[in-house]
Amino acid sequence: MDTRDTARSFIFGARIASLSAVVLIAAGSAFAAAGKVYVADEEASTISVIDATTFKKIGSIPVGQGPHNVQVAPDGKLVWVTNNGDPAQAAEKTPHEGMPKSAHGAMAGAGAAWAIDTASDAVVAKVPVGMHPAHVVVAPDGRYAYVTNGGENTVSVVDTSALRVVETIPVGASPHGIRISPDGKQAWVANLKGGTVSVIDTQTRKQIAKIAVGKGPAQVGFTPDGRLGFVSLSDENQVAVIDAASRKVMRKVSVGTVPIQLYATPDSRLLLVANQGTRKKPGNTVSIIDLGTFKAVATIETGRGAHGVVIDREGRHAFVTNTYANTVSVLDVVERKVIATVPVGRGPNGVSVTP
Repeated sequence: MDTRDTARSFIFGARIASLSAVVLIAAGSAFAAAGKVYVADEEASTISVIDATTFKKIGSIPVGQGPHNVQVAPDGKLVWVTNNGDPAQAAEKTPHEGMPKSAHGAMAGAGAAWAIDTASDAVVAKVPVGMHPAHVVVAPDGRYAYVTNGGENTVSVVDTSALRVVETIPVGASPHGIRISPDGKQAWVANLKGGTVSVIDTQTRKQIAKIAVGKGPAQVGFTPDGRLGFVSLSDENQVAVIDAASRKVMRKVSVGTVPIQLYATPDSRLLLVANQGTRKKPGNTVSIIDLGTFKAVATIETGRGAHGVVIDREGRHAFVTNTYANTVSVLDVVERKVIATVPVGRGPNGVSVTP
């Protein structure tokens, strides 16, 4: 960890220490809250909580400034969110203007990853990370969380028990979306300005490869069977399909305008892609790609600025954040239609569902 990480850890140290015991108790004794969807309301500085059965908003959690992305841990007990820290501190920062497609740019200034107990929906930890944090993911065993720092071209590795950054990994230019391979051995990072996907070995915590993919890579993903990887190319209106073993781009599939997040169904047969468009010309669709034929076989109309997408573990429902409409669309994946629209906070961005 470099001197900047050390300084930030010192500033946050007292607070983290006092919260560590709370997190350990929560992780050890609280049962995972069943059937919740968590939405990062970037412009409202809140997390909206949706009941995954009734499709009703059941709560709102104040968090740090500009929460961008959210991720439920594999055991469902904690949900992690990237943000720009406490609002009073964030107000002193200067907004970052360098990220392309500002609607999915990262936050301003040095940021943090906060943890929320899903049983109580209370914030239980705050861990400082790098500049302009964007996405966060948690390893399959839950031991480490990985945060992309778009402002300093790094990934922070957070020890989820010790609640501190244990490694800072250099990657490509403006790292944004990140996902971990199903076997937990690699983390792939979409480098928004670099036109590449960085491959991180999670054992050595080193970048071991860069895959040239195209223009504006925003988010990566995998099929649950580990056979295929993907990256959305926001400046090409395409998705690159990657052979996960050889790390070679197999083909590109055309989708809607400015595709951002994508997510494969549990059976590895379909890929859902949210097409955001721009603020002036919002996209309002989700493309469905058949992973047998590699063709877009359906387009579902959602809301303005379709951005984040996640699918529940049964593969029945998908939840899509509509950034410019301040809503979440609930999709029936089998019927390929919207079955509910849920009002949430301003600027919904990342979305995650409990296992």
